Amino acid sequence: MSRAHESRGRERTANPGAERRADYGIPLGTGSGTGGETGTRTDAPPVQARSLGLWERLLEARDRILASPRFQRWAASFPLTRPIALRRSRQVFDLCAGFVYSQSVLACVRLDLFDLLSEGPLSVRELATETGIPEERLARLLGAGEALRLLRRTRDGRIALGPLGAPLVGNEALAAMVEHNVLFYHDLSDPLQLLRNGSGASSSLLQRYWAYTRSPQASELTEDQVGPYSSLMAQSQPLVSREILDAYPFDEHRVVLDVGGGEGAFLEAVGREHPELSLALFDLPAVSELGRRRLESAFPDRDIRVRGGDFFRDRLPRGADLITLVRILHDHNDAEALRILQSAREALEPGGRVVVAEPMAGVRGAETVGDAYFSLYLLAMGQGRPRTPSEYRDLLRAAGFRRIRTPRPRSPVLTGMVSGQL
Repeated sequence: MSRAHESRGRERTANPGAERRADYGIPLGTGSGTGGETGTRTDAPPVQARSLGLWERLLEARDRILASPRFQRWAASFPLTRPIALRRSRQVFDLCAGFVYSQSVLACVRLDLFDLLSEGPLSVRELATETGIPEERLARLLGAGEALRLLRRTRDGRIALGPLGAPLVGNEALAAMVEHNVLFYHDLSDPLQLLRNGSGASSSLLQRYWAYTRSPQASELTEDQVGPYSSLMAQSQPLVSREILDAYPFDEHRVVLDVGGGEGAFLEAVGREHPELSLALFDLPAVSELGRRRLESAFPDRDIRVRGGDFFRDRLPRGADLITLVRILHDHNDAEALRILQSAREALEPGGRVVVAEPMAGVRGAETVGDAYFSLYLLAMGQGRPRTPSEYRDLLRAAGFRRIRTPRPRSPVLTGMVSGQL
């Protein structure tokens, strides 16, 4: 999320596609690039206004058949279709019961079950003693953990780590995100209210958490106000940093400026892997001080430049040949995202590059992240939206960048990437 932002507090237009066109004169989502995009996301004609092709008509016919109770009963009993029917029924049930799964994970994290089991299996009684939960009730959570493959039961009946629980051992990044989702869970408790009110939902805990979204003078926020979200970003950064470092050739540059760099977690990861680079950070004044402490502690003899400011009011520091925007632009509407990219272009050295890295929409294999999770998360937060790689390429071109590239992180679930050069 953006850490160098002044909230604009403007009402969203009733026609998002028209707003995007008005922002900078070109439609988004119409780029021709590849990268697993599912297609354009804006300016599509109403369904009733377009004629369906053969493939669409076949899909509609299929959907009518699948919706038939008679067909469902037949498919569940016919040997060749029974496995498919059972798999689909489990998938539908998972959609209905997902909140139970997420709350089970939260309970396991808060009870430190994964760390307790990191040294080996324990009995239910031993776990009850360690957690303070009555044995009979704890057994229910442990059973849920087994079903979700977070835990497994050994032959002698003890509880051990499961294939999905083992990655959570000592993983502060994942644990922080699990805890943070408590706020999001609250904001989605009445999804229709959120959808109807949008950014005007006064009960949104995420808006309160991300202090800059409600502050007309974001640069005046105090360390107490920016500390919680800056800490969350720093804790979750290692998951993203590794993907970016593996996908982009940082060794081709001299000075990297991380805009909205928070506590400096990403720059620290870059600096440790590329000791030849000079590091620079720009964020809100209170946040940038947190970054200064971290980076100066990590690299006491390194060339570190830190500046506080608001990227909507202040010029970005000059001298970098690489500017990174990590989980920044999706916090903002298209006009604001374009302004940030234009500021980056003005600050870059000739031939310099900008790298945008954040979860993206329309990416094959990561639809649940960009199109589902972050789409509603940013709505609850009160601003921004996930974009497709094609939409980011359009923004970069509109900002004056050329040689647009789409680096391929190993896990699009964690981040997508687009870069452009002057």
